[in-house]
Amino acid sequence: MAQHDRDGLVQAAVDHLGASADETGEADLIFDRGSIVVAEGVAFMKEAFAKAKKIEGFRWVLINRGDLFAASQLSIGSKIGILDAGGRVLKAADSPRKKA
Repeated sequence: MAQHDRDGLVQAAVDHLGASADETGEADLIFDRGSIVVAEGVAFMKEAFAKAKKIEGFRWVLINRGDLFAASQLSIGSKIGILDAGGRVLKAADSPRKKA
C-alpha cells in the first residue's frame, strides 16, 4: 500500500470510514466510532498520540500501515486505537476510564 500524506490519509478516512471534519477542533476527524487524529508519518506520532489522549470517548490515530511499529509503541498503556488508511483496525480502541 502506498504511503499517504496528510491529505491522502484524511481522504481515505472520508472514503472508507465516512469520517468528517471535527468542528470542535479536538480531533482532526470524527466518525461513528469516535474521534480520529491523523499522523502522516513517524515524525508526527508523538504529537498525534498526545492530542488523542486529551479527547474524551473512543479515540483513534490514523496512520500509514508501514508506521505501525512506531505507533504501537506509543499506544502501549493507552486506550487509543490505531487505524490504517484502508479503514482497518490495527489496534482496538477502548473507552477511557473516568477520572475520579
